[in-house]
Amino acid sequence: MQTTRKIINDPVYGFITIDHPILLQIISHPYYQRLRNIHQMAFAHLVYPGAVHSRLHHSLGAYHLMCNALNELKSKGVEISPEEALAAKVAILLHDVGHGPFSHALETELIKGVRHEEMSLLLMQQLNKEMCGQLQTAIEIFTNQYPKRFLHQLVSGQLDVDRMDYLTRDSFFTGVAEGVIGYDRIIKMLVVKDGNLVVEEKAIYSIEKFLLSRRLMYWQVYLHKTVVAAEKMLVMIFRRAKELISKNIDVTAATPSLNTFLHLQTIEIETMLDEFCSMDDQDLMATIKNWSSHPDKILSTLCRSLVERRLMHIKLQSEPFAEGYLHQKRKEIAAQMHVQEEEAAYYVFWGEASNTLYNLKDENITILYKDGSLKDISQVDNALIAPQMNMQVKKYYLCTIRT
Repeated sequence: MQTTRKIINDPVYGFITIDHPILLQIISHPYYQRLRNIHQMAFAHLVYPGAVHSRLHHSLGAYHLMCNALNELKSKGVEISPEEALAAKVAILLHDVGHGPFSHALETELIKGVRHEEMSLLLMQQLNKEMCGQLQTAIEIFTNQYPKRFLHQLVSGQLDVDRMDYLTRDSFFTGVAEGVIGYDRIIKMLVVKDGNLVVEEKAIYSIEKFLLSRRLMYWQVYLHKTVVAAEKMLVMIFRRAKELISKNIDVTAATPSLNTFLHLQTIEIETMLDEFCSMDDQDLMATIKNWSSHPDKILSTLCRSLVERRLMHIKLQSEPFAEGYLHQKRKEIAAQMHVQEEEAAYYVFWGEASNTLYNLKDENITILYKDGSLKDISQVDNALIAPQMNMQVKKYYLCTIRT
């Protein structure tokens, strides 16, 4: 098999090199190419107009950082065979291939009980069949079944190249400087100890900055109140469409695949991978535009508001809203919008958003000291990331339609 080399010009890192036929075959596959039409940050562009980059951008960026990390580890004497390096690159290229339209915003609504990680694995297994078993090692790395655990930790952990890229890339495209991290320094400080990925002592401050940047990006960008309002409106649109269908009211999506997923009561996703991969953000936005003139008042109002960026008013606070206040608000909106109180649940709804700075139950970030000792990042002397930072921060939101 003749090796082909391709160069991709990335606005964040410069030139990214694709230098193996298997990588090129994956990138050329329709399953992968559909990522061009799925926003990396769903509706964040409604707040940060530059945030229109795609899942494909992110995937290539994470691949580039994986290449850098593997080269760094090999230069420090870590044994990584060419086959293992290729498998790790394949695993990171395909780690997000299972995302559906608008990614996390609609993840639990489109296919109940199936998360994007499960979809990614199913698609990797399908590609593995098509490519005569050449992705088996990549699947083992992705699922943490491969003996060299540090390869999985590079793909999925609290200090993986996935997070390094999305923080770097999302801060670049949003212009939010708080998200900028020293990814190059962190990668230079990576080492393997007892089969696990750890970080040299010199990188402590870079790691603390990385964790704080992630927290700031969550509250300033990913969980920005206007972004939350838009994403929750999308969920309500989908739920209203499903309710109307259950009442035998005609609701048709703009594309056959989305229409199938909208109408099916039970979905055997293993048999519908091609249909799933024919959907992207464009299917959903075309559908929402069509539904803007649907006879159902609730569906058309929500769709028109989202298309025209007349987003719901959202209120955030650190304490839960009083139950009486919430239900009184719903009564008021029902009267103003001339709908039944139970239908007003589409116009007034509430919930909570949460984020944790550093999850001690998750894959830990371990610091390697010069004397060979190991400490969790939360246990280092004068740590900025103290143990109490494991606490989850919650904010409660109330969304109401603009009348």
